[in-house]
Amino acid sequence: MYYEFFQHYWWFIVSLLGALLVFMMFVQGANSVMFSLSSNDEERRMIINSTGRKWELTFTTLVTFGGAFFASFPLFYSTSFGGAYWVWMIILFTFVVQAVSYEFQNKLGNLLGTRTFQWFLVINGIVGPLLLGVAVSTFFTGANFIIDKSNIFNGASPIISRWANASHGLDALLNGWNIIFGLAVFFLARILGILYIINNVDSENIRSRGSVRLVGNAVPFLVFFIVSLAHILLQDGYATDTIYETIYMQPYKYFNNFVEMWPLAVTLLAGVALFIYGSAKTIFTDYYTKGIWPAGIGTVLVVLSLLLCVGWNYTAYYPSNADLQSSLTIFNSSSSEFTLKVMSVVSLLVPFVVAYIAYVWHVMDKKKITKEDLREEAY
Repeated sequence: MYYEFFQHYWWFIVSLLGALLVFMMFVQGANSVMFSLSSNDEERRMIINSTGRKWELTFTTLVTFGGAFFASFPLFYSTSFGGAYWVWMIILFTFVVQAVSYEFQNKLGNLLGTRTFQWFLVINGIVGPLLLGVAVSTFFTGANFIIDKSNIFNGASPIISRWANASHGLDALLNGWNIIFGLAVFFLARILGILYIINNVDSENIRSRGSVRLVGNAVPFLVFFIVSLAHILLQDGYATDTIYETIYMQPYKYFNNFVEMWPLAVTLLAGVALFIYGSAKTIFTDYYTKGIWPAGIGTVLVVLSLLLCVGWNYTAYYPSNADLQSSLTIFNSSSSEFTLKVMSVVSLLVPFVVAYIAYVWHVMDKKKITKEDLREEAY
């Protein structure tokens, strides 16, 4: 039972990091709409200067999320990051392109031109959230992999997990439900990005365009999110037999998880309410510019509740469509009890790190981006 506590604890940590990562994707979302929010190069540079202050936090959160998964649930890391590597490599490549774009778009001797690097930022803003949503959706729809732990004794090929086909993750794009979930994350990132720009950039023109763009992105987001959530709650889920430790299909598994773990349902509903409040008040109130905070907190709560629902209550968080019994749970894929204990001590430093990030964020954003700042900013 002591070991089980740490397995649940570290799934909570991983889920929280995943939720924070989805919130931080507002950087990608804002970049994807930079051309529709601006009418000239000056306004576009103001938007880029704003997101340029936060992109490193997003990238750091992505790396930390992957590192936490590697340390606490290494079998998932080797299976997904090692097997479905095309999806993760494309995501990482777009983030590298993003970093290069921020650094070199206004440098002397830029042969590609500023506009080319700005379009690279737009590509990252589209591909990053979309593929991340597709990857997360496989927690509910499953992936094509096979686990054989007995291979560890095979001296010639000690490979425990392998992908069941040659697509190495790209087959996730052929599942319509994954695409719908990915589009929900994509439009969510755009909404959060617009809310952040409204809060951080001092421009009435951008503010007025932002309100219109919020409506244009909120409608498809609500459609894709409601469809995705309804499918998750009504679909058969992957349950674990506590006695024989086998995986079996259970009707309405995720809906039952929310019922049995009712605080998660409350968290989900509270997150939805906060998100709607922050978005709606920004749209209908001219002077309100702080919608990013209730909407952002709501996003974290919704994503956190979904990830906890898919990992807790004896649920397989990474189902295998190739071999049901190869599905991964927090019990059969975690690190040793000693490793989880040691890392739990280190995790006590997380609140101090979060406090430092909050302080730095406050210092950077206490003054909104203005046209005068373009003479001093690097981007």
